[in-house]
Amino acid sequence: MIHAGRRKYAQTMEALATAIGMPLGTFRNTKPFEREGHPAPISSPGARVFLWDSQQTKAYWNGKDVPELPDVDDDKDLLDRHEAAAELGVAPASWNKYKHDPRLSKHIVLVPEKTGTEHVPRGAVREFKESRPGRGAGGGRREGSGDMIPRDEILPRIAELLDAEPTITVKTVAEALGIAEFPTAQAGLAQLRGRRIADLVEATPHLTPKQAAEDLRYPTPTHRGAVAHAENELRSRQARPYVQQMADALGEAGVAEPVQVEVRQLAGGSLAAAVPLAPTQDAPALVWDERYGWRTANSRRHPIGKDTGVAPEGDGIRYLCGSRTPEPADLLEALGDRRRGSMRPKA
Repeated sequence: MIHAGRRKYAQTMEALATAIGMPLGTFRNTKPFEREGHPAPISSPGARVFLWDSQQTKAYWNGKDVPELPDVDDDKDLLDRHEAAAELGVAPASWNKYKHDPRLSKHIVLVPEKTGTEHVPRGAVREFKESRPGRGAGGGRREGSGDMIPRDEILPRIAELLDAEPTITVKTVAEALGIAEFPTAQAGLAQLRGRRIADLVEATPHLTPKQAAEDLRYPTPTHRGAVAHAENELRSRQARPYVQQMADALGEAGVAEPVQVEVRQLAGGSLAAAVPLAPTQDAPALVWDERYGWRTANSRRHPIGKDTGVAPEGDGIRYLCGSRTPEPADLLEALGDRRRGSMRPKA
């Protein structure tokens, strides 16, 4: 979060890289912000765009003592999407609906201004929470009506249980956390087991995902779902460096916002990722789809869109390069030349 009165010190990854004289791509690849003693980001762990406090980073890079930030909550603290959702007691996806309420939307600000991520004062979220209809102060769902912990906390809590007991059951997880067995606990366990299988396969390449599942002592009935998640995770990890390289190049050229790219698996099994573009660009975002390569998107909020099994078409969609994995220079040239590209991907 951005502490009360410290909005002017909010620093993006691009600004931090510039401040220490390092190209953004090098900064992202070498991750100097992970060095021991480096100030932690002030953005939430789930944020796609990292922010730091520039007074802290300046002190660190000048070899001085890093000043402490306030350790108390203030109504003027600025919360990002994940933090606002947690304050309200809902999932981040639910926050996307609530934020359009005039009682909240009028308080939303962008950090940095114009091109940044949405933040809202803690006080505005608290006032909205108190005014929500329901049973008692704060309203919302009745006890027992669904998952009893914020959705963005579910996976970390399941991970703690899984790490303590690899053979833990869906029922035990559901009872321990007060969440639904199906699909919440089941899906969470399968996803986390898949990630850990992928970690082990990467560290020990001679293992198959199934062998890794056995080495991790996961129950045999869980292998099929966990291995499927692991295979998807491994594919995503293989694709991520290329997409991140392209996103960094777009950011350094000033045509895109610097982001940590998330590679998603679509309903049909294909991989895709989105890169939000700067306001100066004609399109709100670019999308990379392993089937079709790079294209522009006509929506910033849902750039990838629903997977229908066919290539997306329509106003604002332009397929930019013949190659599915072009070089950064080729993509930048195609993006800047409206005469290039096509309404449909090349076969």
